Amino acid sequence: MAYQRIYFKDKMQEGYYDLTEEIGQNFHEMFEPELTPKEMLALGVFGGKYMTDCMAEFPKSWFEGAKLSPEKKDIHLNYFEVDASLPLQAWQDKGWIYPGDPRGWFQWYCRYYYGRRLPEEDLRQIKRWKAMRRHIGAIKKNCLPLDLTCRKKQRQALLHWAYDSRKI
Repeated sequence: MAYQRIYFKDKMQEGYYDLTEEIGQNFHEMFEPELTPKEMLALGVFGGKYMTDCMAEFPKSWFEGAKLSPEKKDIHLNYFEVDASLPLQAWQDKGWIYPGDPRGWFQWYCRYYYGRRLPEEDLRQIKRWKAMRRHIGAIKKNCLPLDLTCRKKQRQALLHWAYDSRKI
């Protein structure tokens, strides 16, 4: 891949990073997300508010058909129509936010999928992603297969982490 520098400016940060991998390619062996950022945005995640001021940073195609709400979070845009997000402040208070990705895991994932690599931070975020699998076990234990009305909040949370909870 030809080295590419991505410049960004949004409400939370301004700067640049380098893409060193092809888009959607060469993921860490422990990282196998089931959904792409484009698929997640089209399904409905984060009440549609998450990426509305930083769309210029990513491919326009990611936002075609995306369920977005530029003014405020709208949980009816979420696939399961429930709020499965903690406020950003809660994530900051727990120390889960990497300063380079102040919006959290999904911002990291979008940049990772796009081709940015930060080995130490990538491993930290991949471990966090893997920890979400516990919710898959809870759904399987407590719900009939493919009963999308069962544990909707957990299913929505899994969508936020690129797990396709519609298939559980």
